[in-house]
Amino acid sequence: MSSSPADLVRAFHRAFGLDVRDTPSEVSPDLAAHRGELLAEEAAEVAEVSVKGPLDRLAHELADVVYVAYGTALVHGIDLDAVIAEIHRSNMTKIGPDGQVSRRADGKVLKGDHYEAPDVSAVLRRQGWAPGGEA
Repeated sequence: MSSSPADLVRAFHRAFGLDVRDTPSEVSPDLAAHRGELLAEEAAEVAEVSVKGPLDRLAHELADVVYVAYGTALVHGIDLDAVIAEIHRSNMTKIGPDGQVSRRADGKVLKGDHYEAPDVSAVLRRQGWAPGGEA
């Protein structure tokens, strides 16, 4: 079995009879709210343990966030790996042609003049999403 997060979470969803979609689509408001609550719960746990530690618990909570995020993508039929690849492509354009990087005082990398926004809609369309034609 593959160890990719998408494959592992898909196996979990199938084993437990949870939603699995193959094409990007909207879900019911109740399911969307439930997935949002799960993500918020996991993110809050990361925020808490980031300050208090220990490192092994932080690693656990970070993995839980990723697991639930992949599950949420799966419920919506989104190939999250492809979306992450597009976000990465976009993020790499934050490096100027001279190799320079602009940063905020806290170290956050900023968008420079050569930044190209991600085209997530195009990624979803390649996955079969039809904007406006959803259930």
